[in-house]
Amino acid sequence: MIYFRSDYSLGAHPKVMAALQETNMEHTDGYGDDKFSHACADMIREMIGRPDAHVHFMVGGTPTNTITIASALRPYEGVISPSTGHIYVHETGSVEMHGHRVFAAPTEDGKLTPEAIEQVMLHHEDEHTVIPKMAYITHPTENGGVYTKAELTALSACCKRLGLLLFLDGARLGTGLTSPACDLTLPDLAVLTDAFYLGGTKNGALMGEAMVLCSPALQPWFFRAMKQRGSVLAKG
Repeated sequence: MIYFRSDYSLGAHPKVMAALQETNMEHTDGYGDDKFSHACADMIREMIGRPDAHVHFMVGGTPTNTITIASALRPYEGVISPSTGHIYVHETGSVEMHGHRVFAAPTEDGKLTPEAIEQVMLHHEDEHTVIPKMAYITHPTENGGVYTKAELTALSACCKRLGLLLFLDGARLGTGLTSPACDLTLPDLAVLTDAFYLGGTKNGALMGEAMVLCSPALQPWFFRAMKQRGSVLAKG
């Protein structure tokens, strides 16, 4: 029987369990400063063709989204999301709890467009308002759609023109990249976004997401932001 449910309803892939069993009694440093985490980060940098990228391993999608946004934005800055976006609908106001407004942009299919971003920006030119500084998307979307390379390229260009960071929620990225409708690759994401992550929790791992910070502006002190918000595993 095939279950069309979240991967949360099943355990980890047998290869993950086998690897954990094989390495269970090896003594390593904690807090993600172990040889396996370093090797995995190097592997991701090689896969995306960005030796300068910073890779951090986090617990799950909600803290990954919240901490990335909170560490990237100033207190008076907010993030634009599709009205169906995970941070707007499904994360119990965690981004706003950390002081950053989520601007919900109406969409027909769950995809954020340059036109939708521009409409949001029109309402926040006054210095008395919260200013949008980031655009957030999910790939695939909550509606099951995937961005094409042309669509993401247009979004990236729009964000650069308007001075916005572009953050891609990759909790389901494995599903998106393997869709027949998707012509994007991991190296494309590393060029077109400022930050994205590879979701493990929904793709066969016991837990965890690999946060990839491509923009040098987002890289300093990110580990401290993770630690401050309780998102660093002692047994990394």
